[in-house]
Amino acid sequence: MRFQSAYRRRRSRPKSRLRNTLLVLLGAAAAGLAATGWEATIGPPSAEAAKPAAAVHFSLCHRGGGTNCVVDGDSFWMHGERVRVADIDAPETHPPRCAEERRLGNAATRRLQALLNRGPVTLAVEGRDTDRYGRKLRVVMRDGQSLGEQLIEEGLARPWEGRRRPWCE
Repeated sequence: MRFQSAYRRRRSRPKSRLRNTLLVLLGAAAAGLAATGWEATIGPPSAEAAKPAAAVHFSLCHRGGGTNCVVDGDSFWMHGERVRVADIDAPETHPPRCAEERRLGNAATRRLQALLNRGPVTLAVEGRDTDRYGRKLRVVMRDGQSLGEQLIEEGLARPWEGRRRPWCE
C-alpha cells in the first residue's frame, strides 16, 4: 500500500508542477496587462474598422442583437459585440419605473447614439472584462475624453457606483 501511494504521488507531481507554472504565467500576464492600462477595440480587425468614421453608423436597436446600434443610454452593440459603458449609470428605458426615467432614458439613448456617430472611439478595459449579462465592460473614449463623463456633465447619466440606484423620486 505504501509503495502505491508514494508511486502515485511521484507520478502526479509533474502534472501539478506544470499546472502551477501555467497558473503563475497566466497571473503574470494578467498583472502585466492591468499595470499597462491595456486598451482594446472589440472584435477582430476588419475592413469596416479601417473605414472612415462616416461609414460606421449607429442606429437604435432597444433590445439588442444588432451590429453598431444603441440599446439604451449605457449599452450598445459594436461590431456584433454587446458593450456596457462601464463608468456610468444611465436611466432605464425598458422598462422605465416612472415618466421622468423614461424621458431621461430616451434622451440618454439618443445622445449616446449621436456621440458614437461622431467618429471612431477607443474602448478601454478597466477592471472586469464582462458583466453578469455577458456584455463587455468598457470606458468609451474619444480624443482622451470619456463619453460617459460627457453624458454625466449633460445630466443624462451619473457616475457608476457599483450598483444601480433609482431615478424616480
